[in-house]
Amino acid sequence: MYKHILTIALSTLSICISHAQSTWMDNPFASKGTIVAPVLSSSLVDEIVIVSDNPGDWKFNASLENDGEKEIISISMDAPQPCAPAKFNVYFTFPQKGAFNTWSSDVYCGTHLDPFWGSSNGSSALAFRMPLYEYFDDNDTNCLTIACSETFRRVEAALGVMEEGCDVCSELRFFREAEAPMSHYETRIMLDGRRVFWGETIQEGVRWMMEEKGLQAFDTPEAAFEPLYSTWYQFHQNVTDKTVEEECRLAADLGMKTIILDDGWQTADGNRGYAFCGDWRPAPEKFPDMAAHVAAVHKLGMKYMIWYSVPYVGFNSEAYAKFEGKYLYIDWGSRCAVLDPRFPEVRKHLVELYCKAQKDWHLDGFKLDFIDSFGLRGEDPAVKENYAGRDIMNVSEAVNVLMKEVSSALKAIKPDILLEFRQQYIGPAIRQYGNMFRAADCPGNAKDNRMRIASLRLTSGSTAVHSDMLEWNLEETPENVGRAIINSIFGVIQYSAMLKDIPQEHLAVMRKWMAFASEHRETLLHSEFRPHHPELGYPLIEAESDSELIIAVYQDNAVVEAAPRGKRLYILNASGSERIVIRRGDKLRTVKVPCGDWKEVR
Repeated sequence: MYKHILTIALSTLSICISHAQSTWMDNPFASKGTIVAPVLSSSLVDEIVIVSDNPGDWKFNASLENDGEKEIISISMDAPQPCAPAKFNVYFTFPQKGAFNTWSSDVYCGTHLDPFWGSSNGSSALAFRMPLYEYFDDNDTNCLTIACSETFRRVEAALGVMEEGCDVCSELRFFREAEAPMSHYETRIMLDGRRVFWGETIQEGVRWMMEEKGLQAFDTPEAAFEPLYSTWYQFHQNVTDKTVEEECRLAADLGMKTIILDDGWQTADGNRGYAFCGDWRPAPEKFPDMAAHVAAVHKLGMKYMIWYSVPYVGFNSEAYAKFEGKYLYIDWGSRCAVLDPRFPEVRKHLVELYCKAQKDWHLDGFKLDFIDSFGLRGEDPAVKENYAGRDIMNVSEAVNVLMKEVSSALKAIKPDILLEFRQQYIGPAIRQYGNMFRAADCPGNAKDNRMRIASLRLTSGSTAVHSDMLEWNLEETPENVGRAIINSIFGVIQYSAMLKDIPQEHLAVMRKWMAFASEHRETLLHSEFRPHHPELGYPLIEAESDSELIIAVYQDNAVVEAAPRGKRLYILNASGSERIVIRRGDKLRTVKVPCGDWKEVR
């Protein structure tokens, strides 16, 4: 009898694998290889197939947990002894049926649904985006969200529509770059098919990834949500103590609470690039007494943060010779090398640099830049050296250790330390060490700023999300200055306009919006956040608290749905038109809201 049951079970498994292999092989662009784990039957997608083109001695296993409209794929692989991990891919399809757009954490916020032609169109690693993707319809509704627990190592993704039959194909690809030897690996993938507001499943996916890895977000003090001034766009490297203090006096008068001193403080050279990074001593002709300069700004009531390019050691620095042989690669274009954090002395050097600066100059925070430059470009130099001198073999793990050491050491000195990171290093793991995530550089581009802030708000939880620095032409109209601010209003606004040169009418607009942002901060930055229609560039964004609803409109001819909730309603108009149509139930109403301004609607 048992032999008969076993024969039936093996026969059923054989049929299942045969069917999955047939379906998978029908797609000429799916990566081919050997099916290395049990084929998984899903209620959300077709069969889930795991393949490897060279499994070697690795033994795979896979299972599926079903929780209604969510499923968890668990994958593990083991080898008899440490060796290079086998590449493997997880592949599945589902009928398109309304899934017309995609979302990812990519800085460019593209939602185009590509054809599935086999090439990767998504990628993530510890300090580069996150393994989180969503298919959604044209009505703000999720079709399928994919989240992977592998938030440290590189995961590539191929997502798109197969021409034959309009099936949506998804493939996650593991170990596509150099990796240290190991004998065990496991990962999990969550599929969320709930038909809910598209942003809800993104937020849930991030929470799930953090829980899977046991990640805890770095503490975010209220100061991280205060408006601030950055020197970058107007000064670039031409900063001095006197000119910065002059701008800080004006910024403090406007209500800004923090200054970020960006690139240029460490060099008298103004040719951009990073040839003079690495020693991190103030240029004496620019900042002869950094501690006194910081103290002068503190007297104005502003906190002081300073910029460092973490991985870079410039050709013209003393540190370049000191760390020779301890680099991941040379960046000839930027005239610098990238440190290898797997060396304990490299990590120690960086931690000591920041701690010394904080103690000597009484800093309130750091802008730690270019974390995403840690990585490999081609072969791993450690392999030829048999990892000599390195106490960690994996680069991502070394970056994780480094940033934990940095943030812990700085927090021990100043518990409310401010640490800013820039898109694209904004993933769940990065939230362990920073409390300010800034939209990637988009000077003068209000739409990109809006889209990047919206994306960051959905993935950053309680971490403060900041706009890219705002600037505008001095001949711009006050209305368009207001529109630029409204495009950034759902993030902490960083300003980088030369305040001493700004026309009075521009300053009046800034004052008005700073007062609004301060009065409504709880709603704008800490309450329920709903960005609508990412496929259209977020033409309408809402924030709602217990007492008020704030709706920002960015597109002409939009109809604002504002059902009565017994709350105060504010309309922010960045559409370019002065007439906004509001629908409440079956009633339509046209409200006049000046362009670049706001109005409370009763």
